[in-house]
Amino acid sequence: MVTCNRKEVRRMANTHVNSRVQKHRDALRMSGLRPVQIWVPDTRRPDFAEECRRQSRLAAKADSADHNMQDFMDEALGDIEGWTE
Repeated sequence: MVTCNRKEVRRMANTHVNSRVQKHRDALRMSGLRPVQIWVPDTRRPDFAEECRRQSRLAAKADSADHNMQDFMDEALGDIEGWTE
């Protein structure tokens, strides 16, 4: 392979992959599905772990103040007999 042709080979490989991806997407659409974009938190951010802890503390504080929730959770825990992982 000549150096100047490498770019063309990559472009041809990408075209093959792109057509396979498009074929797969078309099949999914034909089966009644549609694409959806979902944004999720970036776990690589340096402040991610601290934000998780902050939100967990808030949720725990709210849960401990909700006595109805505590009763519900206690009842649910009593109803796990026979469950398997």
